[in-house]
Amino acid sequence: MEQTRYRLQITLMINIIVITISRLLLNTSRRFIYTFASTFSRALGVPLTSITGLIAINQGTSLLGVVFGPLGDQVGYKLMILLGMTCLTVGMLAAGILPFYGVLVAAMFLAGLGKTIVDQAIQAYAGQRVPYHRRGLVIGMMELAWAGSTLIGIPLMGLLIGKLGWQAPFLAIGLLSLFFVVIIVILFPKDQKQIKKGRQLAETLEFWKQILVNRAAVGVLLFAFFVAIANDAIFVVYGAWLEDSFHLSVIALGISTIVIGIAEVFGEALTAFLADKIGLKKSTFLGLGALPVSFILLPLADKNLTVALAGLFFIFVSFEFTFVTAMSLSTELTPGSRATLMSAFYAIAGVGHMTGAILGGIAWSMGKLTGTSILATGSTALAVLALIWGIWDWKRQLD
Repeated sequence: MEQTRYRLQITLMINIIVITISRLLLNTSRRFIYTFASTFSRALGVPLTSITGLIAINQGTSLLGVVFGPLGDQVGYKLMILLGMTCLTVGMLAAGILPFYGVLVAAMFLAGLGKTIVDQAIQAYAGQRVPYHRRGLVIGMMELAWAGSTLIGIPLMGLLIGKLGWQAPFLAIGLLSLFFVVIIVILFPKDQKQIKKGRQLAETLEFWKQILVNRAAVGVLLFAFFVAIANDAIFVVYGAWLEDSFHLSVIALGISTIVIGIAEVFGEALTAFLADKIGLKKSTFLGLGALPVSFILLPLADKNLTVALAGLFFIFVSFEFTFVTAMSLSTELTPGSRATLMSAFYAIAGVGHMTGAILGGIAWSMGKLTGTSILATGSTALAVLALIWGIWDWKRQLD
């Protein structure tokens, strides 16, 4: 009995590692287009705005998650992970083989869709198979794939472009994704769920009903929306701020991105090694309490580059810890419809990111860093209120 339990734990650990590396590929496919947008623009002979439009397409796919979340709860999470990784594989290989802008549009759409499908499925998978008292550790470890895309993925993509040309990263990600599709087929246990013919719509509506009547779930969704606005309001202008205030070169701005990547690693590591000990609910409130303080104090760092980078570091540590811990908590709010809730979480956070990017630019044009800081602080305050309303008195229902 003990040996069987040990083998199951080892199998789960291996599966989590496979998931994490798969997500590193998905996250890199989303983030490296930002860094090398001008390279792709020159290679394809299209305006830079045509490449930035790809970013919007890629981000916009998060809204489609509301379709695939209930499907995951119906047919199982392994199948959805395979579907998402297949989308990534097809899209990246197509862009790596066919050097046309239209193909790149399709590739970024498929990559974004793949990330949307996999993200919610793996959160639900962890919620289903990982004990609650280890949930923060496992999800925090999986989220290291986000910071890893900045610290490992993007630099490697740059080397490939420099040595082999602009299509090389797409081929590399596509081939690696294909490899992990095969690994997932072999290693992951077969889904026990089977879709019931004629019941798809009824079950989908039931999953959404479980969420909409659940105050804790609605509160967390509102939190995700407002905190994403705050984060992106700062993220879209921090480069302009550093360049404007400290006259940084492109290389120096690149170094500042590494600072953010390291901050994300710290935030995810805090979730992995601290959140379970404190408690996921308490940890979420703790991180969210630190965010508005960091936003308020950021304008004070306007005269010293070291202090400015330290301020950005603190913001992104606080945000990553809060957001990842909240995701870990969310996997337990509606146990019967985990993937549906996580799809809603990612979708509404995606809307928040897009809203924050727009409002952040407006706030910067009106009041520079002070205006952006006020926007981020106010949005975070709304996130705090939403979380207090939603989960202040929530308690986990024991099996």
